[in-house]
Amino acid sequence: MKLSITFKNFEPSDHLHKYAQRRFDKLGRFLRKSEAIEATAVLSVDKYRHKTDVKLQGDGLTITAVEESPDMYTSLDLVYEKVAAQLKKHMAQRKEKRRAGAPGKAMDVFSFHTEGEPGDRIIVGVDKFEPKPLFDNEAAMQLEQRDDEFLVFLNADSENVNVIFRRKNGEFGLIDLGSA
Repeated sequence: MKLSITFKNFEPSDHLHKYAQRRFDKLGRFLRKSEAIEATAVLSVDKYRHKTDVKLQGDGLTITAVEESPDMYTSLDLVYEKVAAQLKKHMAQRKEKRRAGAPGKAMDVFSFHTEGEPGDRIIVGVDKFEPKPLFDNEAAMQLEQRDDEFLVFLNADSENVNVIFRRKNGEFGLIDLGSA
């Protein structure tokens, strides 16, 4: 996350600047270190009103929050809580969308057996298969726990169908099938 903090109508102390930096860095835990997100914070003072205005943009996300109080630290805390709540809601919606799966991602799986010569195969059945949305590391953990040689899954990051497979040396390989 790229962060820009601007102070208007006052000179910030080092402590206030570090405090604001730490507060906004905490928001990064919701964004998984995404570099595509730009955060802009404007801290201003007008007489006795201390105002904090925050805007997060990028990667299909736009969040804004404004808070005002008699103390700048309180304004920072209040705006942090607002932005964190909006990010939690956004991430929950994305997770629900991923878990629900995109329509039209079902794949046909053919069952066959060999008759006669080794090259003669006869299709005996067709099943529909909808891969589960998973992250790469989740798919690797699932394959590690199973005796299977491969696992087909819907990559939660790229929304592409991927195949993770076990190599002969015990390591894993990953095939990205693009937008299947």
